Amino acid sequence: MVANVLRFSLLLLLPIAAWLQAGTVNALDKVDPYICPTKTQGSGIECFLEAIPQTYTMCRHIKSIEVIEFGLNGAQEGVNGAKTESCIEKHKLSMTRPYQAALREAAPNKDEVVGLRKLYDTWLESLAKLAPVVGESDEGYKRRVTDPYGEFNQQIKNIQAIADHPPEVAAPKAAASKPAAPKKKAAAP
Repeated sequence: MVANVLRFSLLLLLPIAAWLQAGTVNALDKVDPYICPTKTQGSGIECFLEAIPQTYTMCRHIKSIEVIEFGLNGAQEGVNGAKTESCIEKHKLSMTRPYQAALREAAPNKDEVVGLRKLYDTWLESLAKLAPVVGESDEGYKRRVTDPYGEFNQQIKNIQAIADHPPEVAAPKAAASKPAAPKKKAAAP
């Protein structure tokens, strides 16, 4: 009898549990799955770390199409670079949620926050350097726009290492065991 009551109770609780779980809001719920395709259900840090090379690649491919279409020297003439510029602006906006979620999650660990900010700055600098430089060779350009991946990977590994081995928090120092010196009384006139 008791077993039947427990089973019936569990059956009633399952829909309630599913409803409660569906009602929780994740910081990454509104993140485009193209930004962090395998980590949208993970943490903000995981999504952000996946999104850095992912979004860079998207804009790099668009710039490659412009280079193919207009040539290395013509890829920035007039409005020829507009698609890449649009991609960069779009992804600066799309990275806001993952970046903010990652910073919130990492807040207790200052080293991790510094690493995330450095990675974000490297990403922004790399996007800004997607445009070909006047007089740059095709091989030089291709090498230059693939170099950021090595930097991204190294910084991501550093952040993950910090997260895996957070710094130990020093215990507060015990109050000095020496008794406080007695205060001198002011001399009476």
